[in-house]
Amino acid sequence: MNQHQVTNRLLGGILLLMGFATLYVAKDLVLPVALGIMLALTLSPLVRMISRTGLPMPAAAALVALSTAAVVVLGIVLLSGTVSSWFDDIPRISAEMKDKLQGFAQTLQAVKEASEQVENVTSGGAATTQEAQKVVVQQPGLVTAAVSNLAGFSTSLLVGLVLALFLLSSGNMFYDKIVESLPRLNDKKRALRIIRDIEQRMSYYLLAITAINAALGLLIGIAMYLIGVPYPLVWGLVAFGLNYLPYLGGAVGTLGVAAFSLVSFDSLSYALVAPAVYFSLTSLEAQFITPVLLGIRMQMNTVSVFLSVIFWGWLWGIPGALIAVPILAVVKTVCDHIEGLSTFGNFLSVSTAQQEAAQQAAAQQEAAKQTALPKE
Repeated sequence: MNQHQVTNRLLGGILLLMGFATLYVAKDLVLPVALGIMLALTLSPLVRMISRTGLPMPAAAALVALSTAAVVVLGIVLLSGTVSSWFDDIPRISAEMKDKLQGFAQTLQAVKEASEQVENVTSGGAATTQEAQKVVVQQPGLVTAAVSNLAGFSTSLLVGLVLALFLLSSGNMFYDKIVESLPRLNDKKRALRIIRDIEQRMSYYLLAITAINAALGLLIGIAMYLIGVPYPLVWGLVAFGLNYLPYLGGAVGTLGVAAFSLVSFDSLSYALVAPAVYFSLTSLEAQFITPVLLGIRMQMNTVSVFLSVIFWGWLWGIPGALIAVPILAVVKTVCDHIEGLSTFGNFLSVSTAQQEAAQQAAAQQEAAKQTALPKE
C-alpha cells in the first residue's frame, strides 16, 4: 500500500466521522428528510399501482399519503386517552410495586449495607471520617423522556409525510435527474438498478413487517384481554410499535406487561402468565414467522442488525432505533451493487450456508406453486 492510498483512506475515515457528527448535530433536520425518503420508497409501488387505474400521479400520491397519515393519527388518538390515564396511575402503580417488592428490596438493602461495611473495613474507616461532597443532577424520568422522544418523532414523521407526498407526486422526475447527472451508460444502468432494488426491498420489508406487527399486536391484545391485564387494546398497539425494534422491542414489552401484571393480580404465579405469553408470541414471530416471510430478500445477519439498532438508537434515540433496519437494508443494497463495497456488504450478509438454505427453500416454494397451477 503506497502513501497515496494511505492518505486517501485516512481522509475517507475523517470524512466518515465528520458525517456521523453532522448527523448527530443536525438530527432535527436530517431525520424528517430520511423519514420522507423512506416513506416515498415504501409507498411508490402502491402509488404506481393506483395511477395505472387512470388516476393522476399527484392525486394517487395524495390519496396514499393522506391514508397513511390517517392511520398514524388514529393510532395516536387511540393511545392518547389511555396514556394520560397511565400518568394519573403512576403514583398508585409505583406504591403497589414497592409493597409487592418490599422483600426483594430489603434483601438488596442488606447486601448494600454489607458491601459498605466491607469497604469501610478495607479503607481503614476513611470513608466514615471524611465525606466528600456530592452534587446530584436531577435527570428527567424515563417515562417523561420516552414521551418527549415519541412527540419529537411524531413531528418528524408528519414533516416526512409531507416530503414523501412531494416526492411521490413528482413521479420519476428524481430518477431521471440521477440518470441525467451520470456521464457513462454503465453508470446510468447501475444507478437505476440500485434505486429499483432499494425501492423493492424497502417497500417489501416495511409493508411485510407492518402486516406481521399488526397480526402480532392483534394476538397480544386478545391474549391480554383473556388473561385480564388492564388496557389490552393499548398492549396490542404497544406490541405493534415495539416490534419494529428487533430484539429490544420484545424485551421492553415483556418487562412492561410484567410490571402491570404484578400490580394487577394478587397471585405472583398468575402475574407471570401475561409476560410469559407476550414473550412466547414475540419469540415465535421473531424466530420463525418473520424469517420465513421475508426469506432471502433481507439477508442480513443478526449481529449487524443488532449493532445497527444500538448505533442509530444512540445517535438519534428511539426514532433512530426504529429506522435502523431500513437504513441497514439501504446500505447493504448499495454495497451489493458496487464492487468496491462488496467486502463490507458480505460482512452484513448471513452465512453462506444460510443463504443456500434460504435459496433452496425459495426454490421449493416456487416449485410447489408451479405444481399447484392448473395445467392447460
